[in-house]
Amino acid sequence: MRPAIPQLITLSIGIVSGTLSFFAGMPLPWMLGSMIGVTIAAMSGVSLAAPMRLRAIFIPIIGVMLGSAITADIISQIGLWAITMAILPIVLGAMGTLSYLVYRRIGGYDPVTAFYSCMPGGLNDMVILGEEAGGDARKIALSHAARILIVIFFIAIIFGLFFGISSGEGRPKWLGLMSITWLDYVILGGCALAGGPFGKALRMPAAAIFGSMVLSGLAHMIGWVTVAPPTLFVIAAQIVMGTVIGSRFVGSTLREVARDLKLAVLATALMLTVGFGLAVCISWLVDMPIAQIYLAFAPGGLTEMSLLTLAIDQDVAFVSVAHLVRIALVIAVAPIVFRLLCIGRFTQRQRPD
Repeated sequence: MRPAIPQLITLSIGIVSGTLSFFAGMPLPWMLGSMIGVTIAAMSGVSLAAPMRLRAIFIPIIGVMLGSAITADIISQIGLWAITMAILPIVLGAMGTLSYLVYRRIGGYDPVTAFYSCMPGGLNDMVILGEEAGGDARKIALSHAARILIVIFFIAIIFGLFFGISSGEGRPKWLGLMSITWLDYVILGGCALAGGPFGKALRMPAAAIFGSMVLSGLAHMIGWVTVAPPTLFVIAAQIVMGTVIGSRFVGSTLREVARDLKLAVLATALMLTVGFGLAVCISWLVDMPIAQIYLAFAPGGLTEMSLLTLAIDQDVAFVSVAHLVRIALVIAVAPIVFRLLCIGRFTQRQRPD
């Protein structure tokens, strides 16, 4: 089968699932619906392939969209972020410790695989670091893919019940392709194209999305542009993101991964519980909604949590920065903690001469 055919099948399933979810009133339907549909298809043995090239194209568009929510009022709130950012390492430590105990004590994973499975960092980063350290890359990838899927599904459903989100759209009205001027297209397109190189030049984590978000935010704060990307582009971006997440389960059957999924559910539930408890405590200290703090602490993907934040009309900049700090901290600290805990000795003992 040609490589393009499985990708077309994957996208078709994502589009149909997202559309059905939209009409069913599911929160964040385009991403959540496509993610669920593709996950079911992948676990059923359908030949799928993640549209990674499309992902590279649409990631900057999501960054531009998130940047459009940044306003000058955010500058006055930066002081409120300090307490939350200072507590973030404690949150990550508690989440990681509880999750490690689940994978190591209950799941019986070897120390290396358990360690890199429990770290609430980026999927690709943790798989690379874990595999280099001698861990089981498949188990590590599955644990993180399941964590992201569970977090998105749980939070979207809970927010749908408690906040009444039914359409999943962060903007109240549809912005058509002809609703913005050619100058808007030039500026927004420029932010998307320059975002990746800009982010890499400044060594930003998740450079493509964060760089685009920063440039878009600056353009909106200065007043060069006052609109977001057309809704059709935003929907397409969410469908692509959902299909990529669901495609992580390609090659796995429910029987093969049932036990690993149960461990991921337990570990993720503990992470979410810790995040909610600390979010409640911090909301007493600062003038900030619990939902916003919870989204900042939730161990999901930066893009997905930012989209959820936009959907409930909370501070996208705060949540995005919190997740960037989380990813950067985990990537920087995980190898150091790994060595301090002497887990590397286990790897050396297990590897054949």
